[in-house]
Amino acid sequence: MDAIERELLMQIADLHGVPEGAYNIRGNGETQSRNTTANIDIVTKTDGKQGIDVFVKAGTKNESMHIPVIISKAGWQEMVYNDFHIGENADVVIVAGCGIHNCGGVELTSRHDGVHAFYVGKNAKVKYVEKHYGSGDGMGKNVMNPTTLVYLEEGATLEMETTQIKGVDSTSRVTKAELKAGASLLIKEKLYTHGEQFADTDFTVDLNGEGAKADIVSRSVAADKSKQNFVSTMNGNAPCYGHTECDAIIMDGASVKAAPCLTANHIDAELIHEAAIGKIAGEQLIKLMTLGLTEKEAEEQIIKGFLN
Repeated sequence: MDAIERELLMQIADLHGVPEGAYNIRGNGETQSRNTTANIDIVTKTDGKQGIDVFVKAGTKNESMHIPVIISKAGWQEMVYNDFHIGENADVVIVAGCGIHNCGGVELTSRHDGVHAFYVGKNAKVKYVEKHYGSGDGMGKNVMNPTTLVYLEEGATLEMETTQIKGVDSTSRVTKAELKAGASLLIKEKLYTHGEQFADTDFTVDLNGEGAKADIVSRSVAADKSKQNFVSTMNGNAPCYGHTECDAIIMDGASVKAAPCLTANHIDAELIHEAAIGKIAGEQLIKLMTLGLTEKEAEEQIIKGFLN
C-alpha cells in the first residue's frame, strides 16, 4: 500500500495500520486484505455481484469491523454490493467509508457506487460510521453514490453517522428504512460542498411497528457555487414517533433546497419536521474577529463547530 492509499484510509476510517478484529479493505476493485473472527464472518459474494456478505452471530458483543473502500487509479469506476446480516441480541460497530484519489492529469471520472443492506435481528444494536473523502489534482472528477437499505426487526437499533468532508464532486445519497415494532433508527448526516459540487440526499423511512422511532438530522454547509438538495420522507404507519431535521448554512453563490415530507397513516403516529437554511450570523463573525481571527478564519471555526 503506497502513501496515497494510506492517506485515504486515514481520512475515511482513521486507520494508521492494520485494524483489530474483522476487516475487509478493498482497493481499486480488489480485496487487498481481510480478516474474520469467531463471531464475524466476511465472505465474497457468489451471485455475480461485486461485494461481500457479512454475518454476525447472535449474541455477539463489543466487536467491530472495518470495511473501507479506496480508489487511487484514475478513471476507475465500480458498483459494489455489501450485505450485513446481524444476529439477534448482537451489539457491533461497523466502520466503512470511501476515499478516492483521482490524479490522472486528464478529465477522467473516478466513481464508486455502493449498496449497503442491513438486516438487523431482534433486539440487536448496530453503530455504522461512514466517511466520504476525495482528493487529486482537480482535473478529474470524484463521484460517490451510496445507497443504504435498512431492515430493523422488533426492538432492533441502528445508529448511522455519515460524513462527506472534502473533494467529492457529485454524490447521490439514498437511504431507505423499514422499522418493525420497538425498532429505533438514528441518522446523523454531515455534509460540506464547495466549488461547483453537487450533493443530493434522499431519506425514506417507513415506521411500520408500534413504538418504532426514527430521528434523522442533517447538517450541511454549501459554499462557492455548490448545490445541495435534501429530501426526507417519513411514513407513520403505526403508533410511532418520527423526527426529521435539515439545518444548512449557505455561503457565497451556493444553493440549498430542503423538502421534508410527513405522512401519518395512523391516529397515534407523531411526526415532526424542521428545516432551516441561512447564512452565518454577522455577530458570530464579529465576536471571533475581536479575538484576533481574520474573517476567513472565523468562518472556518464556525463551520467546524457547526458540523461537529
